[in-house]
Amino acid sequence: MSDTAPPVSPPEPLRPSLHPAELGKLTRKAVSRADTHHWSIEELPWKALRPEELTETDRSVVRFITFIEDHIPGYLTYFLDAFPVSGEDLAIEEFCFNREYFRFLISWANEEERHASVLTRYQIEAGISDPDTLLRELAEEGRKKFSLPYESPVQAFTYTLIQEKATQLFYQRFKAVATEPVLRELLHRLARDEARHFAFYTEILTAYITRHGLAATIPDLKDVLSTFRMPLADTLNGYWRWSLRVADAVSYNHTEAYGALIRLVNNFSTTKGGASTADLAEFIHRIRAV
Repeated sequence: MSDTAPPVSPPEPLRPSLHPAELGKLTRKAVSRADTHHWSIEELPWKALRPEELTETDRSVVRFITFIEDHIPGYLTYFLDAFPVSGEDLAIEEFCFNREYFRFLISWANEEERHASVLTRYQIEAGISDPDTLLRELAEEGRKKFSLPYESPVQAFTYTLIQEKATQLFYQRFKAVATEPVLRELLHRLARDEARHFAFYTEILTAYITRHGLAATIPDLKDVLSTFRMPLADTLNGYWRWSLRVADAVSYNHTEAYGALIRLVNNFSTTKGGASTADLAEFIHRIRAV
């Protein structure tokens, strides 16, 4: 008979959650902001379009971001699968949480669909592509499945926070080097929308940390940071080479968005929180140095 102690199973990782009512307050606030800042594609000064001012790099970047934005059916499908709102096997609490998040998802999807539509129209109006060719190109990529390797809401929300911030920064950088007037106005509007989406996820993550503490949340943040890829990184044909050219053209690095997590965590600057902030900052520094 062996006197070796049986192995002890590690504890289940904490899966932070929010009360549906708490999430509901945040989603209603976000939807209200979206309503206040709504804009129409027709508002853009299309008659001021000057295609001759577009460089070949501008055209390439517009094509690239159109693919990213046009994948909204795939993104929405993922989130609806991850946060289902139908099925009698769903616990009432889980359904209520998902139902509140659904309110934001529909508003967000509407805005992202507008991004896709306006970029598609811009390509056609500027002569970057023709309707039939563009339709088929977008369909070829759009039918590919989008997924994320995360198992908890806080991980999915953290990923989206970083992605929204990175996209906002990209549009701002692109606007800074673009000269074509309609494109500059379009990028301004896209960046403003992405900033609001980022604000919503910042508020959600702040609520998670407030409720569960940094010690419970930091591991999820690190998991997302260590696996983060921008949307379509693993599916869009030629993504990596294309994305590097695009990033060089506008002096952009998506890891700059990681600083948003540092600033968020800094808001919890107790003695214990300060240590967590330093640890997360060092973790991000190591990632960016790779």
